[in-house]
Amino acid sequence: MTVDRIANARLRDRVVSAEAAAALIQPGETVAMSGFTGSGYPKAVPVELARRIESVHAQGLPFQISLMTGASTAPELDGALAKADGIAMRMPFQSDPDARNRINEGKLDYIDIHLSHVAQHVWFGFYGEIDTAVVEVSAIREDGSLVPSTSLGNNKTWLDLAKKVIIEVNEWQPAGVDGMHDIYYGTALPPHRKPIPLVNANDRIGETALRCDPDKIVAVVRTNGPDRNSPFSPIDAPSEQIAAHLIEFLQHEVKRGRLPANLLPLQSGVGNIPNAVLAGLAKSGFRDLAAFTEVIQDGMLDLLRDGVLSYASCTGFALSPQANETFKENIDFYRERIIMRTQEISNHPELVRRLGCIGMNGMIEVDIYGNVNSTHVMGTRIMNGIGGSGDFARNGFLSAFLSPSTAKNGTISAIVPMASHVDHTEHDVSVIVTEQGLADLRGLTPRKRAQVLIDNCAHPDFRAQLQDYFDRASRESYGKHTPHLLPEALSWHQRWLDTGTMKA
Repeated sequence: MTVDRIANARLRDRVVSAEAAAALIQPGETVAMSGFTGSGYPKAVPVELARRIESVHAQGLPFQISLMTGASTAPELDGALAKADGIAMRMPFQSDPDARNRINEGKLDYIDIHLSHVAQHVWFGFYGEIDTAVVEVSAIREDGSLVPSTSLGNNKTWLDLAKKVIIEVNEWQPAGVDGMHDIYYGTALPPHRKPIPLVNANDRIGETALRCDPDKIVAVVRTNGPDRNSPFSPIDAPSEQIAAHLIEFLQHEVKRGRLPANLLPLQSGVGNIPNAVLAGLAKSGFRDLAAFTEVIQDGMLDLLRDGVLSYASCTGFALSPQANETFKENIDFYRERIIMRTQEISNHPELVRRLGCIGMNGMIEVDIYGNVNSTHVMGTRIMNGIGGSGDFARNGFLSAFLSPSTAKNGTISAIVPMASHVDHTEHDVSVIVTEQGLADLRGLTPRKRAQVLIDNCAHPDFRAQLQDYFDRASRESYGKHTPHLLPEALSWHQRWLDTGTMKA
């Protein structure tokens, strides 16, 4: 017997088509949607909204919305609305090619902020009112509470603050996800804030379902569609080398007594390098690890299955199709070991500091003094956004930034004289790792950081060029604390724009 995912009779009466629900969203609205790194985003209403926008545009009339989410979503949301020229403003993080192109063409306004700031800034009123929330859930309970699906993100804030709410109930999502969530309702605005009572990464401090005033829910849409389950590329040699350098460093820190044998709660970004690090941890004999992170990807599921990782706290998933099937088939096992939290908790600086997280994130480039650019190619073209990397870099026990030493077939060096854009200052960066080696920047003055970065992390094709710049800057710079030759500091980037290579 099939169980109806909508157990509340009152809300079952509000079931409509996606087209009818999209018709409730008006031009100029601020619309907040669920979704975090390709999981738990609405699948049907955004597509119908994009069709409606295209129809209105065909009549020569304007129609755009301001769009907020948890993080990146998928082609059915960001892609469809960007192609329809339906987004006037986007925040806080995106990874869609069409949206990215429009942002870099100056046709779409984009606000890139720390993920831990989104909910509180919206509560502070910095971005005005939320007109409509569109949130995917896996089920509606008999009492009207909402069982989240595969991400929480900012959904609690969207449901609390939106004037009207559209709910998508996605039956593709596993029913067994019920009970995996921990939704904390104890936050408040200054000056009424109190300490968040979470002292271990696996503590439960909230509820398993979202609350929403049923009078605000204007439509419920039934869907049955998959998350954006994109396969990861096979782990390549540079990723394995980067992972090996970092794991050797962590083993060294354990031997020195600066880390416990089971490390501290791990946070990692998404991609091949983090997956390689996670695979390397398993091979290196680490056990009883924990994760307090934003996203669970394939590597963490493997560690949980193999007993290397005891538990993981997150706000969303980024799984390949194969890993997603494994997750659904073993949902009872994972429900005991995974806790999904709201974005304002998963990325909260107070908790990251208290737990002493080890942050492992990617970068576009780093300069010789340790300033990291996570977001802008050649200083001007946005890639995705800062995401949650800054939440963990500034507040964690250890912040490691990982990248191959070159890009674009060796024409770009990831180690440069001066970063063309700075997301993480030298004060927040502990360790830099490339396939060439690892630079531990802790406790070093700027000039010592520069030499360690050049010696350990730069590609041989660029090492002499970096050394020449640093040596001349050390002699000729206006100040000798952080030596720079200002006319040359960004010349590498200009050379690449002019000639297609940073090589002199």
